[in-house]
Amino acid sequence: MQHVTVRVPASTSNLGPGFDCLGVALRIYNDVTVTRSIKSRPHTVVGQAADLFFHHTRRAPFSFSVSITGNVPPSRGLGSSVTLRLGVLHALNALTGNLVEPLSIFQLCARLEGHPDNAAPAVFGGFTVVRGQTVQRFDVSGLLSFVLLIPDFEIKTSRARRILPPRIVRAAAVENCANACAITAAFASGNYRNLRGAFADHLHQPYRKNLIPFLPRVIATAEKAGALGAFLSGSGSTICAITLQDRNKVAAAMKRSAGSTSFRTIVTTADNNGAQIKT
Repeated sequence: MQHVTVRVPASTSNLGPGFDCLGVALRIYNDVTVTRSIKSRPHTVVGQAADLFFHHTRRAPFSFSVSITGNVPPSRGLGSSVTLRLGVLHALNALTGNLVEPLSIFQLCARLEGHPDNAAPAVFGGFTVVRGQTVQRFDVSGLLSFVLLIPDFEIKTSRARRILPPRIVRAAAVENCANACAITAAFASGNYRNLRGAFADHLHQPYRKNLIPFLPRVIATAEKAGALGAFLSGSGSTICAITLQDRNKVAAAMKRSAGSTSFRTIVTTADNNGAQIKT
């Protein structure tokens, strides 16, 4: 085998209160192709993934080239960096005889990312809950729609993390815990109507709205249009609404509320398969 293509889904993470813990894989994809080559100079992200893979497997490194195509927008809080890192890890694994099981692939990817909430759904699909190095996942019904408002500007995760405070008050922490538990229970049981009112967050969104000032307005508008709730996807700039009805109405309302015709919307559903080898 000389080349492998891996299809990796986008992901929305945090889901409001589930900071660095909760995520959902989405039916938006990047295809990452790794080809054995005589000489290559992979850029930093690819090189780091390769170095970690070869160190972990104790296999001799080999030269390769990488190409990526697809529809996951970069630096928008939809796991674009995960698609590249995970695609490289999966492809190298296939090219070396599938030495590494999916859980270890996830752990390697999470180590490279610095946080696990996008890596888990991209690897396993569906709705995922991460605690340390363990993952629980649940299929997500196709009846549940994810409406994405994608602004025309990027937000780097490192910048979005720098503005977070070192402490929050106890009452806020308790409410976040309760909301994250409610979201998990709703996805685990399939009682999605119980998601309504559970996306309020005190850990990161109140501070990241300084980078995305229209965030509270768009969330309120999405809920008024019929969404079960809405939240900042990852560190942004995408805002995600979840709905069982009127998904196109929700999308149109979110775009109007943002006040920019250059923003775009994508309406999609969850991916329950995770990363897949294509060739």
